[in-house]
Amino acid sequence: MSNPVEEFNAYRSQMNEKLLEGDNKIIKRIFNLDTNAFAAGALGVKTKELLGLVSSLVLRCDDCVKYHLGRCHEVGVTKQELMETLSIGTLVGGTITIPHLRRAAEYWEELEKQ
Repeated sequence: MSNPVEEFNAYRSQMNEKLLEGDNKIIKRIFNLDTNAFAAGALGVKTKELLGLVSSLVLRCDDCVKYHLGRCHEVGVTKQELMETLSIGTLVGGTITIPHLRRAAEYWEELEKQ
């Protein structure tokens, strides 16, 4: 039986390594900027991950949504917090985000099984 969470994380790690092996300064800096942007600061990590999630939903990036859902799960986001966040993303993004909303709910269920 396949595990969508493990499959996504393994693929993401493998491909990130391949990208970074290319030793491209711009790609390395973008990855570093992304890592540092989500570190605790004036806003906590939980808030930043929820912001990343809503932005990813609005931009309709399923990989980004999955990544931020995983991080939200890791930092203790509750189902209620998740649903409020996804509702804002759907409001801002419009009905075109509904298929992504469905996939987000499905992926969250997988995370909860972990």
